[in-house]
Amino acid sequence: MAIEAKIEGNKLIITCDLEEPTPSASGKTLVVASTRGNMKTSCIIDGKPLIIGLNAYVYK
Repeated sequence: MAIEAKIEGNKLIITCDLEEPTPSASGKTLVVASTRGNMKTSCIIDGKPLIIGLNAYVYK
């Protein structure tokens, strides 16, 4: 999944590609975007890279 993160002022802006809705592991929702775990970004906070874990879904 393509994900882009940037910091503008005091806001974190995350942009990601939407996927074709697919059933989640539990089958209760349809996942439309996910990093499928944690992902290191190029954003730096206090000298450390920012890690993002993203899940976007809709209920069935």
